[in-house]
Amino acid sequence: MNRRDFLNKCAGVAAGGFVLSNQALEVRVGSKRPNIILIMTDDQGYECLGCYGSKSYKTPVLDKLAATGMRFEHCYSQPLCTPSRVQIMTGRYNFRNYVKFGHFDYKERTFAHVLKDAGYATCTAGKWQLIGPGADAPYEAGFDEYCLWHMEDVFGPKGSRYRNPKIIQNGRLLGILEGKYGPDVVTDYINGFIERNKAGPFLVYYPMILTHSPFEPTPDSPEWGQSVSNKKFYVDMVEYMDKTIGRIVQKLDELGLRENTLILFTGDNGTPGGITSQMADGSTIDGGKGKTTDAGTHVALIANFKGTIPAGKVCPDLVDFSDILSTLADAGGASLPMDVTIDGRSFLPQLRGQIGNPRDWTFCWYQRNPGDQLHRFARDKRWKLYDQSSAARAGKLFDVSNDVLEQNPVEPGQGGDEAAQARAKLQAVLDSHSA
Repeated sequence: MNRRDFLNKCAGVAAGGFVLSNQALEVRVGSKRPNIILIMTDDQGYECLGCYGSKSYKTPVLDKLAATGMRFEHCYSQPLCTPSRVQIMTGRYNFRNYVKFGHFDYKERTFAHVLKDAGYATCTAGKWQLIGPGADAPYEAGFDEYCLWHMEDVFGPKGSRYRNPKIIQNGRLLGILEGKYGPDVVTDYINGFIERNKAGPFLVYYPMILTHSPFEPTPDSPEWGQSVSNKKFYVDMVEYMDKTIGRIVQKLDELGLRENTLILFTGDNGTPGGITSQMADGSTIDGGKGKTTDAGTHVALIANFKGTIPAGKVCPDLVDFSDILSTLADAGGASLPMDVTIDGRSFLPQLRGQIGNPRDWTFCWYQRNPGDQLHRFARDKRWKLYDQSSAARAGKLFDVSNDVLEQNPVEPGQGGDEAAQARAKLQAVLDSHSA
């Protein structure tokens, strides 16, 4: 009997808990390599966290993780969920391996494969969305076990993600979980996985269910149990997202694992349109999910590794989602795939307080589906240049630090030497990353 069959046979659904038996898996013993927990919230830009200056939401858990760890100022995702999920898992820019919205090329190697090969137990829980080889899709992506919403190609319509959720756990449909809350179910599973694998090393990939629409009451909302939807509940959803992360941190503390666990938190793209957030400096930020502006691509990146990451540091270095795989591999002492191009570079040295090898630019290739408008651009902390193929912004250069909404392009000959040098540098990036 292979590991997967053994796991499925042993998977008993405890009443109200949905956690595997503690004896269902062997414990992996003996490693000083860190456990790794990668959390990616769904549809939430950087402006939704207090540690990034938000006044609209209370996020004490993430604020504390930032205060006792490191916060990055310049992390950039793709503008939409599927492109971000593909890039973050494979370390490769989308022009190399993107299929179409909601799909994944399961021939690709992921950070789960890389760490599993290095002896890590691997788990994913939350939102999957990547159609593939049926109920085995997460296994084929390198995960030993999973507890997921949104695998509708396997068991029919995807169902609710929030109240009365439809969850699939290790190839088994749990059914409609009346009275349960989807984010709680998957968080319970993650904590069970951590408990079972506390001897380490383990990888948890938590692509969160929150805070994507529909905007519904959470169990902490006065309206909980009512069938209502309103964008006012987005505040409740952000704050409940923070609370569920707190439950995972608490589990690590209870098990004495914090000093051997690297926690990374980010978001898959910007906040949905129609959501406006108030900032401490008096400004407001309108959600830009699906847009190539900062509002659609600028996301939080918080790293916490108690005793390793210098507390309270703010890192100004550029990071894009291709960098995550290389960083996780570096942290876990794992080897990168040798037969494909890996576009990212590790920022683990920065987490250790070293200078590292920070990038001078980030790159984006974004096309929701074949035949849709293609967007290609390169940027640094200040400047952003769109490729000639990018529709209305074709060939346009923007001084994003002074024009965050990209309304005033800097034409050739304008902006002096700085603009000319930025155009030349970023054009070279575009030229070297053609399909």
